[in-house]
Amino acid sequence: MSPETLAVTRQNPLWATGRRKTAVARVRVVPGEGRLFVNSKSLDDFFAGHERQKASVLSPLKLTKNLETFDIFVSTNGGGVTGQADAIRLGLARAIVAMDEKIRGTLRKSGFLTRDPRMVERKKPGQPKARRRYQHSKR
Repeated sequence: MSPETLAVTRQNPLWATGRRKTAVARVRVVPGEGRLFVNSKSLDDFFAGHERQKASVLSPLKLTKNLETFDIFVSTNGGGVTGQADAIRLGLARAIVAMDEKIRGTLRKSGFLTRDPRMVERKKPGQPKARRRYQHSKR
């Protein structure tokens, strides 16, 4: 076994973490036939009605042609639908790179390995929101 590839078995799964906004996704990858479960639900059930997020989650697998090679189990919490989808995508990309280091350049070019640092700005005192000011009264 070369140092740039990692053997993944059912007894020795690969774990990776992805984050986006306040969402955190813990991704477990085992050899299998391409099933993907998010919080014990299938991907279609978890992202029902959110086709863009579903495509976002599957994009690193499609790019590296690993769509039907592994079973993926994801535990995610925090944030909303988009934040969780992007956290899962980052976790999957990190897991794929941990298995095969040669794929890193492809995933990096597509932007799947970059953690999006944008967070919600805090509310300031004396203002109704982060940047919104109270309406000024001339008189």
